[in-house]
Formats: sequence, C-alpha cells, structure tokens
Amino acid sequence: MTNQPNQPNRHNQPYDPYGQQPQAWPGQGYQQGYEDPHAAQQYTQQWQGQTWETQNHRAVSAQAPDPETAILTPQSPQSPRSPRTPQGPEAPAATDADASATGYGPATVGGNARVTDAQRARAEGRSPIIEPGMQPAALTALLGLLLAGAAAVGTYALLVPLVILQAVTAAGWFRLNGMWPARQGIALGFAGALAADAALLVSGRSPSAILGTIGVWVLLALVLQLRSHADPDERMYGLMATVAASALAIVAGGYLAAAADAVTVGAVAVAVAVPARALPLPTPASVVVSLLAAAGAGIAMGSVTDLGTSGALLGAGAAVCALIGHRVASYDYPSRFVHFTAGVALPLAAAAPAVYVLGRALA
Repeated sequence: MTNQPNQPNRHNQPYDPYGQQPQAWPGQGYQQGYEDPHAAQQYTQQWQGQTWETQNHRAVSAQAPDPETAILTPQSPQSPRSPRTPQGPEAPAATDADASATGYGPATVGGNARVTDAQRARAEGRSPIIEPGMQPAALTALLGLLLAGAAAVGTYALLVPLVILQAVTAAGWFRLNGMWPARQGIALGFAGALAADAALLVSGRSPSAILGTIGVWVLLALVLQLRSHADPDERMYGLMATVAASALAIVAGGYLAAAADAVTVGAVAVAVAVPARALPLPTPASVVVSLLAAAGAGIAMGSVTDLGTSGALLGAGAAVCALIGHRVASYDYPSRFVHFTAGVALPLAAAAPAVYVLGRALA
C-alpha cells in the first residue's frame, strides 16, 4: 500500500488573510481558521434583543454581542442559526403575562387590526352616535328650500338642486361606510341617478323608471364586483355599499316624479325639521319638536298650494323619513366630512319616497 501524501489539515492551519485557504460555504462562516471553536464565536454576528421565528411565532432570545469584535458574516437564508430579523435594536416582545396585563394580544407576524373609535366607545360604555350638528342641518335646510323653490318654477329647474342632492348622496354613503375615495362606486351611483332622471323625463315622470333603473344598476354593480380581484368579504362589502348608494341616489329622483305641490310642501317640512332636530335638547324632546315644526310647516305651505290642511300629514311623514336619514348619518362615529355629505343629503334623499307616495294619496 502506497502512502498518500499528507493532506494539510485546514483546521490546524493559521488564518490566511490573502485568500489562500479554501473558501467557506455560505452559512459556515470563517470559523475554520481557529483552533478554539468558542473563540471563533466572537467574530460572528450576534443578534440583539428578541425576535420571532416565523414558523411558531415564539420569541427567541439571543446573546448580546461584543461591540468591539462583532463582524458580519455571510450566512445562508435557510440556516437555522440565522433568523431573519431587521438589523438594529429591537423592542422586546410582550409575554403572555404582559399581554393580559396591558390588554393587548400577543405579538404575531400579521399584526393586530386597528380598533375604531366606535368600537372603543362601545367598550367604554359610550354611545357610538354623533349627530351632525347645526351647520350640516343648515345646509340641509338650504338645499330643501332650493328644491321647494325650483319645484314651483318647473320640472327642469328642479333638476339643478336634485342633481346636487344625488351627487352628495352617492359620495356621502361611501364615506359613511369607511370607503374612500371609492371613485368607481361613487361614479356608478351618480350615473344611476342621472339615468333615472333621464328615464323619468322620457317616460313622463313615471315611477316605474325609478324601479327599472334600480334593477339595472344592481346588475351592473354585481358584474363589476365579480370582475374584482379582491377578497370575497371585500367584494361583498363593496357590492352592498355600491347597491345602497345607487339605490339612495336613484330614489332621490322621487322629487322629480312627485307633484310640484307635494315637493314644495315636503322639502320645506324637511328644511324645518332637520334644524329643529339639531337644537341642544334631549333626544326625545328634539324629535317631538322636529315633528311638530314639520307639521306646522306643512300646514303653512299647504295653504299656499292645493293641499290645504292635508299638508300637515305630508310634512310630518316627510319629517319622519328625514329623521331616519339623519340618524343613519350619525352612526358609528362619522367624520366631519361625513356630516357635510351624508348628514346633509340623507335626510332629503330618505324623504323623497314619502313625498311621492303621500303627495299622490293626498292630491
């Protein structure tokens, strides 16, 4: 048997700074040039703080490094000794005991969802309702008076404040549901309102134009959501918001289908009821004052038109629907922008069906 030439023991060779030694594999580091395996650890990277392993989401602690001798070493991304964490100091993870004490859940890779103001209010025992206030109520009154005056002038004059009402209704509903900017849904709802207005004018202000437009726009919203690549829950939420915004904007066209006298009485009644509801009174008292004021306005405007004393019933019915829309616009801690869109438009949009139905019944 021939003797093989002695192979150099790379574990016993001194460290060659000029690259004479065989190159180390990634993840192996440059630890092979040291006789003491523990001494080589001072030249390897040490991670500060705590980190989370992505497989079991448990905190993994690491030793503190020597700031004078710590250097970066190439390591494999799949190496079990090198968890992937961002460089620099890290905040320590909360333990289960700390989580129960602070009220926060344990640390996770996905993070925790943001707690909304309405959820915090419910947890604290407060009401999630914030009413729009007097400024949006004043804008509602102004828009209602514009509708009443335009209805007395003529059908095409009524289109100007009606189109404004329908646009603000579509935008306000999406913002009320926390969906903003949602330009596609707002544009679809507003386009449905314009289509309903055109169908009403072509059909001689037949209410069937409103129902037909709502049916067509529901199908359009369904097709658009089916083409979306969002999650199923998000698509369903977007579908419901789009259908509701379109329906409300289209239903507001009921002012165009109703008789001119009914629009005048109903719009004035809403213009009086909403500011009365915004008075600094207890809720039951303000509701009663609002309904009485709307009935009085109905009687006053009924004496000017052909409705007479029956205008009180029309005014009270329009005010009930307007207060429902006012309540909806107050729900779930809405923002100031919501109050100046949905808070202004929803009372008038919700009162449109009552104005049409009661106007035809009392004529």
